[in-house]
Amino acid sequence: MKTSIVVFPGSSCDRDIERAISETLNTQVDMVWHEETTFSNDPDLVILPGGYSFGGYLRSGAMAACSNIIEAIKTHAAKGKMILGIANGFQILTEAQLLPGALIPNTSLTFICQKAYLRVEQTENMFTSDYKIGDVVQFPIAHHEGLYFLPPSELKELEDAGQVVFRYADPVTGESGAEYALEGSLNGIAGICNKKGNILGLMPHPERATFKHLNGGVDGIAFWKSIAKAFGERGGF
Repeated sequence: MKTSIVVFPGSSCDRDIERAISETLNTQVDMVWHEETTFSNDPDLVILPGGYSFGGYLRSGAMAACSNIIEAIKTHAAKGKMILGIANGFQILTEAQLLPGALIPNTSLTFICQKAYLRVEQTENMFTSDYKIGDVVQFPIAHHEGLYFLPPSELKELEDAGQVVFRYADPVTGESGAEYALEGSLNGIAGICNKKGNILGLMPHPERATFKHLNGGVDGIAFWKSIAKAFGERGGF
């Protein structure tokens, strides 16, 4: 399995992700600068990391969505290969119209950095097959523009299509919804996929829940194992 991590000016989680997947997946990792126009290693998985690409000017992810590498990412997506966007990476995927919706400023208008709890809403994709529906995991959040938004009719379409993968939840009861979204995301949405299930965007950080000494949690390991499982089922391992 081969993985490319795209690095933009202002990316800050790229090395965290590289270490997380290097120690949990049997994958060859290639760091790709955003000015490149192709992926030289023909990756199976492309990851867009968190941070503040281009300083978050205009809108978070807006300038990065115009980078040279985006066309190669779209070609990768059209082949049905895996794309993962975490935090700012999720914002870039929406700005590039690879995922629906937008990430707008938190209702508090402040930067939020703390543990968050997510309920797994569906497993019919390439990223959550090692979980069960209803599992609650702890992934940290760290963002200022993390409120997921869609107009009502489009939000209903997204929900009806079963594209919500993670929703903010109560860690004890497992109940999920808007009341548990620290930034105010509609319907408590923390992560979504496209209809094919090969593109996933989420605001919380699984790479920060991979090593226990970082925040006391390792729920991210199952996330990376899900990717390995999905890829293995496609005959790559």
